Amino acid sequence: MAQIGYVCIGSNDFDRACGFYDVLTAELGGKKLFPTPHGQMYRLGAGAMIMVTRPYNEAEAHPGNGTMLAINVDTQEDVARVYDKALSLGASCEGKPGPRQGFGDFAYFRDPDGNKLAVFWTERQAKA
Repeated sequence: MAQIGYVCIGSNDFDRACGFYDVLTAELGGKKLFPTPHGQMYRLGAGAMIMVTRPYNEAEAHPGNGTMLAINVDTQEDVARVYDKALSLGASCEGKPGPRQGFGDFAYFRDPDGNKLAVFWTERQAKA
């Protein structure tokens, strides 16, 4: 079965980005793993990894239009908790925590480089 192994998030201020993701991944139950030649790898729980990276072509990093990393959290309360932590670390709001169209609770924010992230919890998780 195929699954996503990792995603890369570009940064123009690598040290600031690593400071943000050092704390945010810990808040999500993850951890800092190892450096790469251009970046830093993090694990989210037992699942996928995030690599914060300087672009390999040495050009400026740009957030993708329509690109978003969505992170499924364990509890409904985690949505607001992680969102609040991200904002305290310098993220900007893209959508406050709350229910979204009957799918569950979602919150949206952009990291200090402008990359869009979401944290979400679905009602199906409560029934599982």
